Amino acid sequence: MNEFDLLVVGSANADLVVGVERRPAAGETVLGSDLAVHPGGKGGNQAVAAARLGARTALLARVGDDAHGVLLLDAQRAAGVDTVGVLVGGAPTGVALITVDPSGDNSIVVSPGANARLTPEDIRAAGSLLAAARVVSTQLEIPLDTVAELVRGLRPESRLVLNPSPPAPLPAEVLAACDPLVVNEHEARVILGTDAGDAPEEWARGLLALGPRSVVITLGAEGALTADGTAGSFVRVPSPRVDAVDTTGAGDAFTAALAWRLGLGEDLATAAAYAVRVGAAAVTRKGAQDSYPTADELAPAAAPEVPSP
Repeated sequence: MNEFDLLVVGSANADLVVGVERRPAAGETVLGSDLAVHPGGKGGNQAVAAARLGARTALLARVGDDAHGVLLLDAQRAAGVDTVGVLVGGAPTGVALITVDPSGDNSIVVSPGANARLTPEDIRAAGSLLAAARVVSTQLEIPLDTVAELVRGLRPESRLVLNPSPPAPLPAEVLAACDPLVVNEHEARVILGTDAGDAPEEWARGLLALGPRSVVITLGAEGALTADGTAGSFVRVPSPRVDAVDTTGAGDAFTAALAWRLGLGEDLATAAAYAVRVGAAAVTRKGAQDSYPTADELAPAAAPEVPSP
């Protein structure tokens, strides 16, 4: 099997989106716009984002034997993702039911479906995929037992990038493998609890104390903060200023770009500087996968700041 720059192990959902004038209260029915169906899921999003940038990317996921599964597979293949690891069957394809009001606020209900049936046995059966990957990226929209099995199956020279979304308590063996652990402010605060502190540097120190080798905290329009546990350095990485249209899936684009560039040998701050440009480009377009840029579409690079003591 050919080597992959990035193997994404995670969720694939069909996003069912309806626009409404206002979201319904309990027991209320409101009329909405025509239904729009888009390919999504954090795993599917990351794989498409990386492939569009030029990374040799594979996806290990599970979808249902249904129309939504076909939609997701077609979207991956159109982006250039290798889908040999996408398993079919076991449950209906995962679905996110999304209502969006005129201000852009949304309400989301997720039915995990086939995502919840991606098992540790599936990971063990995909040993050739794991052996072919420089970097493996995963999230928590699949069972935690499956993520733990993924950690056990990594080859020593592979690097694990984990975005713990939705946030959940993580076993020590999973935390110890993260290089980096990628979180936003909400995820950092959930993991750290009441002792999180107020500044990103405090969150990074607290997260490093839990065991990951490195940490990246995404800060929206402010860019990101990287924290290297080995070097003890913290770097603020600024984001290009853009007119944001839709932030859906931008974090997935950031994580995918970061993982790919780390696999190319870039240091954490340099990879994050590239990733914030990808995330900034993604928010200038509507949707998730439809918004992801190619390498030629990125804004000029911004150099990361000098590490603080």
